[in-house]
Amino acid sequence: MARYKAVVEYDGTNYLGFQRQAQSPTVQGELESAIAAIRGGGGGAVAGAGRTDSGVHALGQVIAFELDWPHPTDALARALNANLPRAIAVRDVAECAAEFHPRFSARGRRYRYSIYSAPHRSPLRERFAWHVWPGLDVAAMQAAADSLLGRHDFAAFGTAPETGGHTVRTVREARWQAHADGSMLDFYIEADAFLYRMVRSIVGTLKQVGAGDMSPVEFAAMAAAGSRTGGLTLAPSKGLCLVDVIY
Repeated sequence: MARYKAVVEYDGTNYLGFQRQAQSPTVQGELESAIAAIRGGGGGAVAGAGRTDSGVHALGQVIAFELDWPHPTDALARALNANLPRAIAVRDVAECAAEFHPRFSARGRRYRYSIYSAPHRSPLRERFAWHVWPGLDVAAMQAAADSLLGRHDFAAFGTAPETGGHTVRTVREARWQAHADGSMLDFYIEADAFLYRMVRSIVGTLKQVGAGDMSPVEFAAMAAAGSRTGGLTLAPSKGLCLVDVIY
């Protein structure tokens, strides 16, 4: 029995998040069903690097699982994809050490949040971006985002994934990037770990800065408060994507 590491991409629109739960469907549940189908029934437990929320997408989710597979790993990737729904795809599979865990072995994660900023709706962007209009002041949002860099208590923007866990995190990147035509804005954020709903809370509040409803100084003060305060806006889940897991 070997242990495998796989990189998974998915459109989370119609899933109740990654993590298996009593309700369905979930991404983890679909992956475990695919592994069970290959195995011939039973088993197939999957560990994931990130417990993405309902409606959140992934380009670089990482999973690990154990399987008795006598063929090359590229054949395993094909077998998994043949048993997965169209919204989920395995991009790469490799054998890994028995002690490897996608979540606990990770040194960091990188997310992207996409905003579509134009006066008209865009049906082709609707699933993967938050439509915001009037336009936003990107320079102000970047000035506010700069205050996130470094090691801080981010309790103002989220809660610990485990009961009693701490809320201190180290943010290594917090950067807005506008596409050439200015209609799409991407926010990239990388940290050693994230709190529950941390990225969506940050983006929703940065949107207030961009709209002129909050100054970068007020945002920095909120971030430094170390506790939940009023004024937070939770950005919709559809704009969020887990881009990469760093090991």
